[in-house]
Amino acid sequence: MPSNTEKLTLTGKLGDVMKESATAALSFVRSNHKSFNIPDNFYQKKEIHVHVSEGAIPKDGPSAGVTISIAIISAASNMKVNGNIAMTGEVNLRGKVLPIGGLKEKLLAAKRIGITKVLIPQDNLKDIEEISQDIKNNLEIYPVKDVFEAYKYSFKTTTNKNSKTKK
Repeated sequence: MPSNTEKLTLTGKLGDVMKESATAALSFVRSNHKSFNIPDNFYQKKEIHVHVSEGAIPKDGPSAGVTISIAIISAASNMKVNGNIAMTGEVNLRGKVLPIGGLKEKLLAAKRIGITKVLIPQDNLKDIEEISQDIKNNLEIYPVKDVFEAYKYSFKTTTNKNSKTKK
């Protein structure tokens, strides 16, 4: 939204780790804006407001960076994210998607709300074998190594079938 200065506003029940995730995500997008077809001045005289609904559970943990990055790219480029995709993974300042904990619970949550495509950190691929087939059934799980790969899955209607793990 318009502002007199560049500003990142974070609201909701966010802990310090989530605040760091949002800051890192914005820095990554700013430094790679051309790769995502985002105008050079997308953040100038703009306030970028990231809100994570409080709900009943405080949000803190290193697993939202890729999601926040994709949300910022979506807002800055006016492209809509595919509505049937979930993602998890922290990002570093170079856009690498870092591993997370609680993969089973995150896949189960996605499945419960009807999501069929899930992006996970490539480094969590080894954890897939430990998750029951009942949870993996009808889920397309795509391991991604960085935000650039997540971008391809998030905004395109076609996906790279060779990267998909077993259903």
